[in-house]
Amino acid sequence: MQKLVIIFITVFLAELGDKTQLATLFYATDQNVGKTGIFFASAGALVLSTAVAVIFGGKISSIVSPIVLKAISGSGFVLIGFWMLFQTIR
Repeated sequence: MQKLVIIFITVFLAELGDKTQLATLFYATDQNVGKTGIFFASAGALVLSTAVAVIFGGKISSIVSPIVLKAISGSGFVLIGFWMLFQTIR
């Protein structure tokens, strides 16, 4: 259960303020579209994209060691962080 809570918190925080949330916010400003429909369309899109990621991740993990995948993804996030930091400084 602890791993599921960590996954939930990580994904929730990663999604806050991202372009998907902003797009949904802007769709919600349209008075001609029901807010419930916007919610279900956005939620469905997120569920589908997550399903694709889980399926793809499951397939990759049968080919590449989970330790290697964690090292690659962790390194990728660190490199992106440094890249963003240096873009801000310049």
